[in-house]
Amino acid sequence: MPAVLIRELENHVGEEITLRGWVTHLRSPGKIAFLVLRDGTGNCQAVASAKRIDAELFEGIKRCGQEASVELRGTVIADARAPGGFELSVSDFRLVGRSEAYPITPKEHGIEHLLDHRHLWLRHKGPWAVLRVRDEVVKAIRDFFYDRDFVLIDSPLLTPAACEGTSTLFRTDYFGDPAFLSQSGQLYLEPACQAFSKVYCFGPTFRAEKSKTRRHLTEFWMVEPEMAWVDLDDVMALAEDLVSYVVGRVLERRRSELEILERDLSKLEACGAPFPRLSYRDAAEILVRPESVARAEEAGAPPFTPGDDLGALDETILGEGYDAPLMIHRYPSKVKAFYMEPDPEDADLTLCVDVIAPEGYGEIIGGSMRIFDLELLEQRIREHGLPEEAFRWYADVRRYGGVPHGGFGMGLERVVAWLCGIHHAREAIPYPRTIQRLYP
Repeated sequence: MPAVLIRELENHVGEEITLRGWVTHLRSPGKIAFLVLRDGTGNCQAVASAKRIDAELFEGIKRCGQEASVELRGTVIADARAPGGFELSVSDFRLVGRSEAYPITPKEHGIEHLLDHRHLWLRHKGPWAVLRVRDEVVKAIRDFFYDRDFVLIDSPLLTPAACEGTSTLFRTDYFGDPAFLSQSGQLYLEPACQAFSKVYCFGPTFRAEKSKTRRHLTEFWMVEPEMAWVDLDDVMALAEDLVSYVVGRVLERRRSELEILERDLSKLEACGAPFPRLSYRDAAEILVRPESVARAEEAGAPPFTPGDDLGALDETILGEGYDAPLMIHRYPSKVKAFYMEPDPEDADLTLCVDVIAPEGYGEIIGGSMRIFDLELLEQRIREHGLPEEAFRWYADVRRYGGVPHGGFGMGLERVVAWLCGIHHAREAIPYPRTIQRLYP
């Protein structure tokens, strides 16, 4: 008989069924054994009585180790006190896979121990709930762009050139020539948006940043839309719509997982559009106020100077007081990438935007208009000391019918961390990669 999933038990009350899964908890007071079983769709308590089943089977149940895989047969009983609201009265038992000395026991473990056993930690309710939310975010992103007629373009992971800066590249040998792991798919999307008008890519990206903050990973996933014939307001509107849509989808379909994580749902429910907006100059005025300077001194953070890029604490200070993500636009050109379009009203500024998540989660989106004047682009490439030949193909976008275009990148792990209310982005990806971790 095919096994029933735990999430389907409500359809089988009073029936005898087969259930397969892993034992998360077991206690056996005398002649009764209580097992909590999980199968990836939920948890269910199973009760075995020495009076009802063979003595040898009962002893086998009592010897089950944590995370042993088993097959149970029994009758489904509705019980509001049991995990998930249902219980299985066991009539038969089969041990499928033994588990002895399981290394993640029901006690406090340090984060390094848990990350060393990430391949097993995935089974536990916290990571399980986070990755269910991540799965929904990914599906929501794809639905959002599909429904708006964006074409998926898979950008290469091996590239001959930098996008965000040569100091954060992972270099490798490509049959005798240097190649780099992609920092972003954007440069390859720009030509594609001239073909399809609206495109996006969604995949892993790599940054060799020697950063130990809770927001940084060396390998992470990013979704990057790119659009032709747009202005900065269009880019900002798309970013706002995407974040609003993703938040709504997660609240609609993954509420129970957020409750497992004890997420304050009211914080997410307050994240409605329109999002507040600040120019960089207005943001800088906030950051040089005495109370902001005192915050930085207290935290031991470097003081903010107008013209600098924003640090993690700066973003936290600016995001406070807002329930929704904050959009900061028009940063100084000197702190932004070579390809960003200057503001026609002030050439020292760029037509760009960062979206700052509330509650101290920092930047989740960075985007801009892209330079579409060929001479200006070539000048910027030289100013940044980049190899002109490596960017010849990129310049062709401007050489042959360039148009105003722009887009952004949204970091998946930062969004998931914010939605789940977890402390570190490393918990928002199945197998995190940081400057200190390449295992497992």
